[in-house]
Amino acid sequence: MRIGELARRGGVNPGTVRYYERIGLLPAVRRTSAGYRVYDEADVERLGFVRAAQRLGMRLDEIAEVLALRDADQRPCAYVRGVLHDHVADIDRRLGELQRLREQLLDLDARADQLTREADAASASCPLIDHVHRQGGTHT
Repeated sequence: MRIGELARRGGVNPGTVRYYERIGLLPAVRRTSAGYRVYDEADVERLGFVRAAQRLGMRLDEIAEVLALRDADQRPCAYVRGVLHDHVADIDRRLGELQRLREQLLDLDARADQLTREADAASASCPLIDHVHRQGGTHT
């Protein structure tokens, strides 16, 4: 099959297939005498594997490591679990940051009328942003 069919079956565009080849996620491909890339079912499966790993939040360098282990006939499960644990920790950290931001925004919204009344009437700026700016990025 040609690149367009592989891309279609993998749910990506041909440029993505070429990029994956360039960075080694897909192996070097056979070419016809006319220079067309020729793919087979193993390439479809590998591209599907890459896409599934991406859905788990894995970065391309992490996926490359998994594929290298797999290609060396080593089970990459321990590596994958470690990566997934790291991603969960990162998600937890970001959720905490988002929760703090949510609380700050709710607090700012609750104070909006007061801050607007206290603002310099001649100012064309937004008193809510001015307040946060004066507080050094926070408004607590």
